[in-house]
Amino acid sequence: MQRSKFAVGVVGGATAVVALGGLGTYLLSGTESTSGLDKDSTVSVDGHRALAANIVAGRTENKYHPLPWVGTKVSGVTCPTGLKAVTGASITCTGKKSDGEVVRIPVRVTKADEDSVTWKFER
Repeated sequence: MQRSKFAVGVVGGATAVVALGGLGTYLLSGTESTSGLDKDSTVSVDGHRALAANIVAGRTENKYHPLPWVGTKVSGVTCPTGLKAVTGASITCTGKKSDGEVVRIPVRVTKADEDSVTWKFER
């Protein structure tokens, strides 16, 4: 009887560790960001307020490969223009893998208001 309780405890503990690891990976590997629109991060694109290209590029590069087992490491991410603070607006940024291959990274606004823009990129 004691052995079966021990086995159940071990299996339950291992299951909990795996579940927490999966949740942690999911939270850390998210591709969505919310950025404030202030005087240092806002530019104008086609007459609309926009998140500066360097902010989008930097955050994308940092989140593209947050963990060794999630995503591909890219460097030198650049975006052609700022990301309009308009829901549905999109741009395509580029980066490079370690072997020099160019990676196209689609970025899209999912929500925008006067103070912030929520956007996500595709891996």
